[in-house]
Amino acid sequence: MKTRPLVIVAGEPYSILLEIFFKSLKYKKIKRIKNPIVIICSKKLLLNQMNKLGYKFVVNEIFLRKKNNVINIINVDFKFKKTFDKISKKSNNYVETCFDIGINLAKKYKIKALINGPISKKEFLNKRFPGMTEYFANKTNRNGKEVMLIYNKNLAVSPITTHLPLKKIFKKISIKKIIRHTKTIYNFYKLNLKKKPSIALTGLNPHCESIDKISEEKKVLIPAIKKLKKMNIKVSGPYPADTIFLKKNIKLFDVIIGMYHDQVLTPIKTIYGFDAINITLGLPFLRITPDHGTNNQMLGKKLSDATSLIEAILFTKNLSEN
Repeated sequence: MKTRPLVIVAGEPYSILLEIFFKSLKYKKIKRIKNPIVIICSKKLLLNQMNKLGYKFVVNEIFLRKKNNVINIINVDFKFKKTFDKISKKSNNYVETCFDIGINLAKKYKIKALINGPISKKEFLNKRFPGMTEYFANKTNRNGKEVMLIYNKNLAVSPITTHLPLKKIFKKISIKKIIRHTKTIYNFYKLNLKKKPSIALTGLNPHCESIDKISEEKKVLIPAIKKLKKMNIKVSGPYPADTIFLKKNIKLFDVIIGMYHDQVLTPIKTIYGFDAINITLGLPFLRITPDHGTNNQMLGKKLSDATSLIEAILFTKNLSEN
């Protein structure tokens, strides 16, 4: 196929993903996309949600070309005879099947990026993995190579450690990990966005200081930054996390790498809200997901914000053209 499909795995069936998917298809920039957009989910569920929300699309199970007002679907109803009216473990096989189909499609068509909808970490992951970043790394045999990037064209952030309790992060931060993590982000920007990014690293301790004789900043961060600079990567720091996100500071950088999850995800969501996408680097393909959860309490209200999914689709479309 000359024109690669843009593939969306719907994820948790009891979520607002289908609602924001319908909204996205009405967006002018999405209508202009020539690639066929394919969603992997239950056809029964999709039709049910479409009727409840008052949308009218033609549902097509063959995705050879793109047409407005047509939804291309890979239907998994052959395996699942019912829809799901709440989040529970009963939908886990459904979600897993959709992900497996999506990953196989990515391999078959050499797709650069796969979009997935939100899932319930409590029910679907069920302590098997700390997050979907690690789940995809395991599914593609890239354990330890995965990198989470929360991307906005003005500023992106990335945590060195992802879904870990604070008490466990200290043992997971090393010179080697910081270098690999930063190089992965740098190569992503260079290869996919045709840009050599300016990267900042935060410290681990408040104000980059510690009462210990040797802080993590001196022992780990500064040596890692020195080695990265020798690789001609534009990186600086460590900077105190409480001031790096001031308006005058964030203008200086394309990416801010933090030492743990909330150190950088809290400010990026405060600044940009849903105008950001979650990208997993280090896989055979890029895994992209809208930066929100299942939000099932809003299901059926037609009030959910589609911005993040729209940005994910447009970003994936631009990648497919490179």
